[in-house]
Amino acid sequence: MNFTVLLLYILLWIFESFPIHIIACGLLAHLCHFAIISSFPFASIQSPFMILALIFVVVNHYLAFSYFPNNNNTLSEILAYFTLFLWLVPLSLFVSLSLSDTSLPTVADQPDIDVVSSYLSNKRKKYGFLSLLSYAKETVLPIRTKKGF
Repeated sequence: MNFTVLLLYILLWIFESFPIHIIACGLLAHLCHFAIISSFPFASIQSPFMILALIFVVVNHYLAFSYFPNNNNTLSEILAYFTLFLWLVPLSLFVSLSLSDTSLPTVADQPDIDVVSSYLSNKRKKYGFLSLLSYAKETVLPIRTKKGF
């Protein structure tokens, strides 16, 4: 995704004659995103690349807000620029870094069993909508016993 946005920046500069300072700032921001992604699961807010990426997000927004009012662009063009060039990679990175560790399958509790076997052999009581309906059926509806005559 990051390579695609870098290519789109280059195409935007070639075909749309976008200002070079906006292109350069965007390219530098995405190079910082590459550095953050290279050590992906382990990211620190205090790392220099994370700080630079946050600074570039603010600077890119400032440059975009100062560029677009002076030009005749439609709202869809402005929204496409903000979505593809300013928000796509940082928001994707933020969402993927903010996922909880408990949502990912782990085998720390049972190191000798693989993840699939551990999941399939888990006999804990399940909680969910289907379990709720099964419980309601068992408690609310009378159980009919078949009488043999």
